[in-house]
Amino acid sequence: SYICFRIVFYVPEKNKGKTLPLKGDTYKPHLETMKRMREEAKTIPCEDFCIKSFDGLPLHAKYYQYKKGATTEIMFHGYRGSAERDLSGGIQRCFSIGRNALIVDQRTSCGSEGSVISFGINEYRDCVSWANFAAQQFGDDVDLILCGISMGASTVLMAASQPLPKSVKGVLADCGFSTAEAIIKKCSRDMKLPADIVYPFVKLGAKLYGHFDPDSFSALESVKNCTLPVIFFHGEADDFVPCSMSRQLYENCSSPKRLVTVAGAGHGLAYLADGEKYLIELSDFFTQNGVKTDILKQNVH
Repeated sequence: SYICFRIVFYVPEKNKGKTLPLKGDTYKPHLETMKRMREEAKTIPCEDFCIKSFDGLPLHAKYYQYKKGATTEIMFHGYRGSAERDLSGGIQRCFSIGRNALIVDQRTSCGSEGSVISFGINEYRDCVSWANFAAQQFGDDVDLILCGISMGASTVLMAASQPLPKSVKGVLADCGFSTAEAIIKKCSRDMKLPADIVYPFVKLGAKLYGHFDPDSFSALESVKNCTLPVIFFHGEADDFVPCSMSRQLYENCSSPKRLVTVAGAGHGLAYLADGEKYLIELSDFFTQNGVKTDILKQNVH
């Protein structure tokens, strides 16, 4: 159980800021674009914000303002990712539709403290804290969208059924997993391990050493009680988090919803694979649900 905990959930201080390598042929066509977006993001003026988590951890985010008072996306990156790597393209995407971006370093990553990744169990409470901070910082008249990719998508979906500021108007969930158990078992099978035998040790490790229960809550459970509009994106060629997980989340979601899949897109690559479709679907969905979104065509990559 301790070995499972170290492998799956633990991030030592020396590894903070390191990310999982982007492996697989689906990433190769987009690596240069991703690098360019990261470099461009470094040239955009930003403001640093810090808050304390519910359990006392300093948490960090960067705010990129397109226009004062514009709709603001609060963005969360994926498992063993970082805001800089996973969300730099999200800044440009936000600017392309006239939005501001608050990109969050999840606990254990870069500017935020912590040593345990909890697959959304603690992170969704951090998301609620960031939503409350943003509502206070920017004012009740600024619409907020909770946005996440991969584990970040599951995080915002779990937060979506919680008490939130009235200025939170919707959720964008890109390639999220349904439950911690489902994604851990899937990855175990990918490693040629007996998933049903391994998972109880993983769960016990989380409880004993991480002090959380990965089965205590999930995105799948949360969407059944969600009232916020949710748009789901997923690449149909995702070999890390199967596209079927977003379909399951969509089918169980109780609020206004839309599912957009992109043929040939790998994990987290739906926007890069078909940016025009992504922005049109995003704009149309939120416009239908009361959040004005303008596609500024001159800025679309």
